[in-house]
Amino acid sequence: MKYGLDVSVTGPYADAHLLADLAVLAEEAGWDGFFVQDGLLTADRLALVDPWVALCAIAQRTRRLRIGALMTPLAAYHPWQVARQTVALDHLSHGRLIFGAGLGEKAHDFMAVGEEADPRRRAEKLDEGLDLLQKFWSGETFSFHGSQYHMTEVQLLPQPLQSPRIPIWTAGYWPHRKPFRRAARFDGIYIASLTADGETLTPGALQEALTYVKTRRQPGSSFDVAFAGETRANDEQGATMVHSYAAAGVTWWLEGIWSERGSVEAMCERIRGGPPRSAHDGLNTL
Repeated sequence: MKYGLDVSVTGPYADAHLLADLAVLAEEAGWDGFFVQDGLLTADRLALVDPWVALCAIAQRTRRLRIGALMTPLAAYHPWQVARQTVALDHLSHGRLIFGAGLGEKAHDFMAVGEEADPRRRAEKLDEGLDLLQKFWSGETFSFHGSQYHMTEVQLLPQPLQSPRIPIWTAGYWPHRKPFRRAARFDGIYIASLTADGETLTPGALQEALTYVKTRRQPGSSFDVAFAGETRANDEQGATMVHSYAAAGVTWWLEGIWSERGSVEAMCERIRGGPPRSAHDGLNTL
């Protein structure tokens, strides 16, 4: 079981210097990962910092933490631009990047910036975009002709430091099956803490979702399962709750560092308190 932070990039957190300071604090306190949120423009008059710029600052200030943006709405971006960013950041961080991609939360966000909002088209762009990223990361010259993207004799060098590729996590709401079939092709899933119906995802439901994924993967292959929530420092009840999700298959607990939880000062104290570890750490049932 690993422990990371799921950190906002809006409001008081819209500051790359602050996010880098928090990442240093997290590394000192024994956390394993520092992940910033990604999305399109916010419509609620909050300041916003670019997550990729923030990740550059975080990469330069830390040495051990796995880092990434969760979850990048890949359909809204050019895959070749994302490929360049991810390769550069993988080198800058000495191979610590995890790439997270999703469909995007709200159709309205896409419409507001003039991007394709239809979920089916976004899903096609997401799937083709993920295929393109892997081809770019290979360092080889390739051509690609899909329903959404067409490329002829393109190449990106250097290759990422990580091999065979930068790990890819995709997002999903249970019980929607397609996102879980997509995730089964890659290295992990960031599973929503709510179901598609808005109910809390219980450990039992999570185990059902991961069983569905497991039937679509090679037996014994490693697969990360990231799940975000909230605990207090030195909270035995919270650690017990985290253990119940670990027993169901979660491999990354992501502690939410969000404005809704309190002030930046309060969240600094939570980070200093360290991960909600229990005596049962190390469980991984997938």
